[in-house]
Amino acid sequence: MSHYEDQYLDLMRHIWASGHERIDRTGVGTRSVLGATMRFSLAGDAVPLLTTKRVYWKAAAREMLWFLTGETNIRPLVEQGVHIWTDWPLDRYRREAGEAISMEDFEARILADDAFAAAWGDLGPVYGRQWVNWPRYEPAAEGPGLYRRAERGHNQIADLVRGIRETPGSRRLLFTGWNVDELAGMALPPCHMTYQFHVAGDRLNGLLFQRSCDMGLGFPFNIFGLAMITRMLAQQCDLEPGEIVWNGGDVHLYLNHEPLVTEQLSRTPSGAPRLKLLRRPESIFDYRIEDFAVEDYAPQPHIAAPVAV
Repeated sequence: MSHYEDQYLDLMRHIWASGHERIDRTGVGTRSVLGATMRFSLAGDAVPLLTTKRVYWKAAAREMLWFLTGETNIRPLVEQGVHIWTDWPLDRYRREAGEAISMEDFEARILADDAFAAAWGDLGPVYGRQWVNWPRYEPAAEGPGLYRRAERGHNQIADLVRGIRETPGSRRLLFTGWNVDELAGMALPPCHMTYQFHVAGDRLNGLLFQRSCDMGLGFPFNIFGLAMITRMLAQQCDLEPGEIVWNGGDVHLYLNHEPLVTEQLSRTPSGAPRLKLLRRPESIFDYRIEDFAVEDYAPQPHIAAPVAV
């Protein structure tokens, strides 16, 4: 009987063996294919955590909760010991300030210095900003045909919850981070860019379209995040979680991840971890990290690999 993780390993094997090799934005180089799909069941609290290496799911969960706050500064993440977004502002600081500062010292300054954090910790209008505060414009008092940006934007997540509850048959149950007008101001344009949901009877299914996916480092977090938010939405809307579907656009492995690929493909997946929601908060925005627990997760050792910035 196949394991849910086999489809991931098969895709990794295919990319490494047959992907087109090319130089990418980072200069590191990738092997890449266009278009891939995977499906995972969430029945019985199932969660598609990889077992052939340890996935630090609490870091992924904290990131998802950070997105839902609309926050765009790394400071709240660093306060929680989450470092997955630090590379981008750190790289910018090193280039623009000309200081060869370590990540540890950079994060220490982010935590200790409000002005430094405001200047160097902000990532621009990334994910959370678009999810809960997408820019909205309204007619300006100065005259017809003129518009000004409203003080508060569209909250796509609140609209989504309302839509699932009130119009479950809608084909518009989605949210996206791909705001063309603001891409240039983002430290990194959204990779996991569009989420769509589908109510089938008493089940909620979730789909993610990811325009760009680093299969070695990004995918394990992204698929957990999709499972997590689908479970949260199902709970808030009195539905059972069904399945999640992952669609990748440019799906790639970095050339300097060869040790990771070789080691991971030598391992055999096993086990069936479960994600438990321990509390039902008042709203989708009120979850805390303490509300989530993963059980029966016994992964093989972590495999380190560099992040391409």
